[in-house]
Amino acid sequence: MQSIKVRSRVGSDGMLHLQIPGGIKDTDLEVIVIFQPIATATEAKTPEDLGWPPGFFERTFGCFQDEPLVRGEQGEYEEREELL
Repeated sequence: MQSIKVRSRVGSDGMLHLQIPGGIKDTDLEVIVIFQPIATATEAKTPEDLGWPPGFFERTFGCFQDEPLVRGEQGEYEEREELL
């Protein structure tokens, strides 16, 4: 059994035509089709669609507006033996 991933387009007639790469000719095949529509770049997704909790950005946007972020002391770097 082999898996081949191809990207194809359904025509206006609703038909999907698949061309099988790999030089397979004059052979009987059992074909299983699993399809997933491809989202176009013009489709806007909501933050919820992308996995963010509802209202996350509204609750967190600007929360450090009046408090400057300060990076604390980082400590000393640990010297390690060299790997051979």
